[in-house]
Amino acid sequence: MTAQDAPIGIFDSGVGGLTVARAIIDLLPDEDVVYIGDTANGPYGPLPIPDIRRHALAIGDDLAARQVKAIVIACNTASAACLRDARERYAPIPVVEVILPAVRRAVVATKTGRIGVIGTRATIASRAYQDSFAAARDAEITAVACPRFVDFVERGITSGRQILGLAQGYLEPLQQADVDTVVLGCTHYPLLSGVIQLAMGDQVTLVSSAEETAKDLFRVLTELDLLHPHGDRDAVREFRATGDPEFFARLSTRFLGPTIGQVQHL
Repeated sequence: MTAQDAPIGIFDSGVGGLTVARAIIDLLPDEDVVYIGDTANGPYGPLPIPDIRRHALAIGDDLAARQVKAIVIACNTASAACLRDARERYAPIPVVEVILPAVRRAVVATKTGRIGVIGTRATIASRAYQDSFAAARDAEITAVACPRFVDFVERGITSGRQILGLAQGYLEPLQQADVDTVVLGCTHYPLLSGVIQLAMGDQVTLVSSAEETAKDLFRVLTELDLLHPHGDRDAVREFRATGDPEFFARLSTRFLGPTIGQVQHL
């Protein structure tokens, strides 16, 4: 197997990273993909940083052992907790994360400079987003943790009165700050974009890192001459879960469609 033929490794604490996987598959349809959802240990958001780092690097080790040509940390919490460690640990395998792509997009999207960031407790507490925005001149950042959002998504609940009420409560500080752009600082959150948009209003732009991360990956693979050559074969997409694979498959199919196929247990 040549380096160009090797798969792309993607991981998240659960199904949220499938929003990134979907964007990668759409942009790079010839690429083989291995996706791992760490459902046995996720969600990562409430966990101490050392535990997040340990779980995330264990998944990264598995992907590296599969000789992937790139690792995508499709989880904001894991990106905030272990990006530097992962890049040192897996070099020369490139590691792509989700935070900076979202920051760059938000800076372009905002008209007023008032930007909101929502994420897990661990992501917000890490200040990864706040620090990444520090280089942006005149940006006013309001960051809010929305810890229960991931639980709802992992249970397949993405609409309804209960989740809307929860969103309205969480997002009130962003409304008070009069933000015009909100970064969905967790890869689960795009699955709640309808509820979040309803709570914030149509005048607010929601920024997801999925498409921007896929573009970053494309750039990295191009620079390293690792893009898979276009051909007539069907790309191989492999999905694994550290928890119950049947539950992961049922939930994932709602968000990614029949692309999922069979989910294997890791």
